[in-house]
Amino acid sequence: MADIQRTVVLIKPDGIQRDLLGEIVGRFERKGLKIVAMKFIHLTDDMLEEHYAHHASKPFFAGLKKFMMQTPVCAMVLEGLDAIESVRKVVGATNPRAADAGTIRADLAMNVPSNLIHASDSPDASASEVKRFFKDDELFRYEKITDRYQFGEGI
Repeated sequence: MADIQRTVVLIKPDGIQRDLLGEIVGRFERKGLKIVAMKFIHLTDDMLEEHYAHHASKPFFAGLKKFMMQTPVCAMVLEGLDAIESVRKVVGATNPRAADAGTIRADLAMNVPSNLIHASDSPDASASEVKRFFKDDELFRYEKITDRYQFGEGI
């Protein structure tokens, strides 16, 4: 049974620099995902140490942090049916050259370091990432007229 979930998406500096914000956000909206939070933020060293802790011992970690701090990122929380899996399908594989045609990464990116987006990969990751990047008062609950068509409520 599908359920309504929330998930975090970060549009990385390459997406900002390449003026792809509207294109990327539009793909999530066309999928039927609801934006319940969105802001530009400068990621701090502490945020990145926590967010990418699983990469801390890898040789590319310092470069990854530098890349992620070069511009603000667009942080979003999206809501929808099985939102975590749905977002990851729209985003595509981490390596854009291996991503399915029609995904954001396949269509708009060419390499792993500049793959445009971070998307939560599990309910636990999503919960901790929402808390890492957003305060409670930055998350909204609201009804859209399309909710019943997108989420099947009231049909």
